[in-house]
Amino acid sequence: MNGLYTILLLVASNAFMTFAWYGHLKLREYAWFDHLPLIGVIAFSWGIAFFEYCLQVPANRLGFSGNGGPFSLLQLKVIQEVITLLVFVAFSTLLFKNESFRLNHLVGFVFLVLAVYFIFKK
Repeated sequence: MNGLYTILLLVASNAFMTFAWYGHLKLREYAWFDHLPLIGVIAFSWGIAFFEYCLQVPANRLGFSGNGGPFSLLQLKVIQEVITLLVFVAFSTLLFKNESFRLNHLVGFVFLVLAVYFIFKK
């Protein structure tokens, strides 16, 4: 179950992370946010990133084999990167209508899936 909990926590943490990193680009559409100085936008993003860390750290602790979890450190990192990209594609497709998912993006994801395969291969 630690593996499943790890992946669920990583998905949730990456949702917060993606919004912290890129959400301000969408929030610029709102006048109140567009008038914030850069330091205000940074503070806003840090506030969101706090919740990302509150999920990311437990995910890594639960999932790491050194703590009784099922994943090595390298496996955890590759899982996190793939989840990050999947969450980002969903985020950018839903919130940024001018962004499109193209064939070269699909090919890149196939290579990432292959990376996961090779990282987990004994």
